[in-house]
Amino acid sequence: MNKNNHFHLLGAVIATGILSFSGVLIETAMNVTFPILINEFGLSTSKIQWVTTIYLLVIAITIPLSSYFNERFSARKLFLVANLIFLVGVLTNCFSPNFAMLLFGRLLQGVGTGIGLPLMFHLILTKAPLHKRGMMMGIGTLTTSIAPAIGPTYGGIISNSLDWRYIYIFLLPLVIISLVLGLACLPREGAKTPKKLALCPVIALSIMFFAFISALSAEHLMTFALLFIVGLVGAFLFVRLNRKESLIDLGILKNHRFVALIFSLLVYQALLLGLSFVLPSFIQVSAGFSSSVAGLFMFPGALIGAVLAPISGKVLDQIGARKPITTGLILAALGLALLFVFLPTKSLALLLVAHIVLMLGLGISYSNLMTCSLSTLATDQLSDGNALVNTLQQFIGAVATAVVATTLSIFQGLNGFKVGTSHGTSIILALFFILIIVSLIVSFPNLKKLEPIIKKIFDE
Repeated sequence: MNKNNHFHLLGAVIATGILSFSGVLIETAMNVTFPILINEFGLSTSKIQWVTTIYLLVIAITIPLSSYFNERFSARKLFLVANLIFLVGVLTNCFSPNFAMLLFGRLLQGVGTGIGLPLMFHLILTKAPLHKRGMMMGIGTLTTSIAPAIGPTYGGIISNSLDWRYIYIFLLPLVIISLVLGLACLPREGAKTPKKLALCPVIALSIMFFAFISALSAEHLMTFALLFIVGLVGAFLFVRLNRKESLIDLGILKNHRFVALIFSLLVYQALLLGLSFVLPSFIQVSAGFSSSVAGLFMFPGALIGAVLAPISGKVLDQIGARKPITTGLILAALGLALLFVFLPTKSLALLLVAHIVLMLGLGISYSNLMTCSLSTLATDQLSDGNALVNTLQQFIGAVATAVVATTLSIFQGLNGFKVGTSHGTSIILALFFILIIVSLIVSFPNLKKLEPIIKKIFDE
């Protein structure tokens, strides 16, 4: 029997990163297939978006349990469970005969990613030396941020030449490689102290998330109002029950610097998920190009953003946080403005330039925002902070996807499928531009105050 008693940080981060990468890959790959799925299943844009939303929603519900999982189970056991559940989800979607089975497979993938994604960052935050944390966070972020670069191209080419189910079939070897590498690098550890699961807060959180996302996807005002009220009740119950049985320490939200930086990080998350939905749809529906062209369009900018993630982490280690993050936010705002201006031309070349500028900004600042936000917390708050950040990222991603899909559906209903998609895309870009400007205003003074703290951490 192979006794694995040695911890290999880099290999463990790569293994958990591949698992997270696989989840993000098929998420963005499927976004390109939405026009195809609409035709195959005869559903509206607001209903098809549940392919992405159900995945993000399940991740958002699973991630808060990461603090409990990390204290209750070894990293090796968590990784094995996450990988196998994800693998079953992928196999389900390899042979999905209908929309319900497609959603079930996405649900299982969400559970697997919801366990694996925070596990990767937990390993970095607890095992990596402080002076290497920025670089390791960059490597961890690279494994997930490069997926949006490859995903649309991967999904577009496959769906244009083969059945969309091959998106999952070709993913199977990668998931198996992740499994083998993780089992080789993660050691066998002794039993941990049993910890009681805060089940009631989990149920309340699930109700809150599901109700809010369903409200955003509602087609009637009364349905929206009812679901929104249910979401508010779920939020109230979660806060109250969480005080009795702590799922996540919400006391970290009293840290104003943490909250300000998380706001900017969440704006980026909404931007990434929203644009990965709306731009491929615009290119196919309004501009009249194929799914493979839509996928290839997303590749250069997303690849640049992904490659810059570890480099920007190294820059943070050396010169601090304020300059790279503020520069990134300004470039992101400029890229969005250019996308808005160039959109009526339907010129792929002009839109590509604008998208590259946008992704340059994200690449410079995205992973650094996460590093800085978590660095404002005490060591004993890192597990809860990591869980909260990842939970909010997935929830905001689901919110952004639902809002974008609903916006497109409204304009498609008013102006027709082609023109409505174009008008809806313009409105969405304008909203994202406003959010980026607000995040720049909010984060800049906090970054200035945080600079000496970050420098001290990385000098130690």
